[in-house]
Amino acid sequence: DGATPWQTFSQVVLPLMGPVLATVAVFNFIAPYSDFVFPSILLFDEQQYTLAIGMQGFISGNFSANWSLFAASAVLGSLPILIVFFSLQRFLVQGLTQGAVKG
Repeated sequence: DGATPWQTFSQVVLPLMGPVLATVAVFNFIAPYSDFVFPSILLFDEQQYTLAIGMQGFISGNFSANWSLFAASAVLGSLPILIVFFSLQRFLVQGLTQGAVKG
């Protein structure tokens, strides 16, 4: 109703995209943390290991599995994921339920 294309985008489209973009951002942030198989095949240098591969090294010893170090690294490794999740939680719920049909 008389709005320019920029006004239509910034006042109609962009607010509707917020929850969807937050959902995509959370999922794309979490994916590298849980990826294990593909990086374990490609990475040989310990400096390039992902968190999951490095944690697996704590418990993969033949006779010396260091479970306390593994548990501590699991707790510390989950902190960035928790911070991102809780900061974007309301957008995430809106994005996941946006296409749901009530009835």
